[in-house]
Amino acid sequence: MKKELKVALIGNPNTGKSSIFNALTGLRQKVGNYPGITVEKKTGSCQLTEDLAARVIDLPGAYSLNTTSLDESVAVEILLNQRDADYPDVVVVIAEVENLKRNLLLFTQIKDLGIKTILAINMSDRMRALGVALDVTSLEKALDTRIALISTRKNSGISTLKELLIDHESLSNSSVLDINRIDVLYFEGLKKTYPKIALYKLWLAITQDVNFMPIERQSIADQSGFSTKSKEELKRMQHRETVLRYQFINEALKLGYEKDFSKADGLQGRLDRLFTHKIWGYLIFFVILFSIFQVIFDFSSYPMDAIDGFFGQLAEWVKVTLPPGVLTDLVAEGIIAGIGGVVIFIPQIAFLFFFISLLEESGYMSRVVFLMDRLMRPFGLSGKSVVPLMSGMACAIPAVMATRTIENWKERLVTILVVPFTTCSARLPVYLIIIALVIPEGRFFGLGYQALVLTGLYFLGFLASLLAAALLSRNLKIDRKNFFMVEMPTFKTPQLKNVGFTVFEKTKSFVVGAGQVILALSIVIWFLGSNGYSNEFKNAEQLVTERFQTDQPTVSELDLERAISSFKLEHSYIGQLGKFIEPAVRPLGYDWKIGIALLTSFAAREVFVGTLATIYSVQDAEESTIAGRMALERDALGKPVFNLATGASILIFYALAMQCMSTLAVVKKETNSWKWPMIQLVFMTVLAYTASLLTYQLLA
Repeated sequence: MKKELKVALIGNPNTGKSSIFNALTGLRQKVGNYPGITVEKKTGSCQLTEDLAARVIDLPGAYSLNTTSLDESVAVEILLNQRDADYPDVVVVIAEVENLKRNLLLFTQIKDLGIKTILAINMSDRMRALGVALDVTSLEKALDTRIALISTRKNSGISTLKELLIDHESLSNSSVLDINRIDVLYFEGLKKTYPKIALYKLWLAITQDVNFMPIERQSIADQSGFSTKSKEELKRMQHRETVLRYQFINEALKLGYEKDFSKADGLQGRLDRLFTHKIWGYLIFFVILFSIFQVIFDFSSYPMDAIDGFFGQLAEWVKVTLPPGVLTDLVAEGIIAGIGGVVIFIPQIAFLFFFISLLEESGYMSRVVFLMDRLMRPFGLSGKSVVPLMSGMACAIPAVMATRTIENWKERLVTILVVPFTTCSARLPVYLIIIALVIPEGRFFGLGYQALVLTGLYFLGFLASLLAAALLSRNLKIDRKNFFMVEMPTFKTPQLKNVGFTVFEKTKSFVVGAGQVILALSIVIWFLGSNGYSNEFKNAEQLVTERFQTDQPTVSELDLERAISSFKLEHSYIGQLGKFIEPAVRPLGYDWKIGIALLTSFAAREVFVGTLATIYSVQDAEESTIAGRMALERDALGKPVFNLATGASILIFYALAMQCMSTLAVVKKETNSWKWPMIQLVFMTVLAYTASLLTYQLLA
């Protein structure tokens, strides 16, 4: 009978945990949330033998079991709660050679929980360059565990780790620290009160804000004398525990770890000084960011044009091949246009995530976080706020969730409220197609106009988040902290395998998540644009033909068909809705069609382009590409609808508006109130409307 071994991976941030998870599970991964909480949960499968498979869970990163964030609390609850579905049979603690001493604090704590534990030391290929020497046998004996030396870069050590998992029955589950040494009388009393529960588990239940054991936390407090201990005394006891653990770690490392610092300096230090320099650091970051956007424009246009043309031709083929009727129109103008509105942006999204992943894998992103902390302090943000703001370049939803690492609630709240200003990948489709329509392709000193505008929009979003944070900080009277800590991993060559996994997962998430919404709305919009209740809609052909016979008797058949299609669309259900909201958006330079796209994009920003694609497909199928149909759109005076003033107004609106229902839902969940997301929605919408109004009126 086949067996399943539950394996948990845990480690400090930047120890290569994700790389090892990817190496073990490959594409056999699932990403979701823990039940009841918006903390990302990654699980995967790994076949160890013919009869034994491993179910691998990638626990949130943690420095210790003394929790300071929601992510760490999730890890602690799983490791202490044997009734949890994810409670592991074996824990693999990921460490890395350069910071082994610090990494081992978490290892000793997990070992004391009585769980079978393996120590995986990653980046073993860097030992010689760092001047590190390991005596694995001595370390295994001192730490009472088995060790796997791993280099995911060299693809070595994973087979050793699998062998240790197969032989998990032989692993020791004894503790390494006598917890009684912290306070003998206190822990003896605790053990007498609850003799059947492991002592260290009780200690964590007392000191951490978690409730998951058979006995309630307050019950332990009442019966163990915990209530007689003040918070200050408990803190001192925790400090004593940390000291004892590092004493044990130091003794173990004396036997099996040696580092020659004379070999570990050099290029690393010079690069750090350059990338975090108060002038050169910002300049380098700007050049890197601009280069990314330039590459996105220069190289993604080819696959985009090919995809756009393919879906245009596919829609035409469907119309020619299938018999005329409602079903054919639905497929050609609704479904195919909707799918095309999603797929066309895969190249840009993939490029964006590719470069972000390269920056994270190389270790450069941590330098950016450190560098940007200098900018954050005057605006009342925590240094740790930089991470969610940078994450917001991918998506605001995980960025809001990433604020859990900020301990101070007010600082976290401010960060949550300003994160949506950061330009996310969902805005990219809107930016790219509008910029392509209204910004010329020329260059200024070799710099492309279009890439410069895109870079400027990213900086505008970041500046808006800082100014909004300053306003909120002043009004919420944020308690400031004077210190900032960030992990500084060593520079390393990015692993293309990990980069590939990231690009695949993030792009798939965009296609599946946004695609479902866009496709559903495209079908609804097609229906609303293809049907109507008024006499004008029902008699459109007769009315338009009569008008042309009177005014332009020599009109071509093609122009007549276009006029009929436009008239029907204007008097359809969606046309009536657009006309209703047009007075509100006309001052921004938008007609009723853009107004409809603006309204539907509240579900997801990228729906804007898909909505216009569907509307224009219903109106005019002569032009096969989305960009082509938008470029041909004319107002009542025969001028292009998408001119510089209107395009700039749209860009400014989407740079500052919320326009994301999912983000509002996550903010509600994170703040446990509808008050803050509603304030966020109203403030950002009013700001976006005002800024767009001024932009259009100045440029028109």
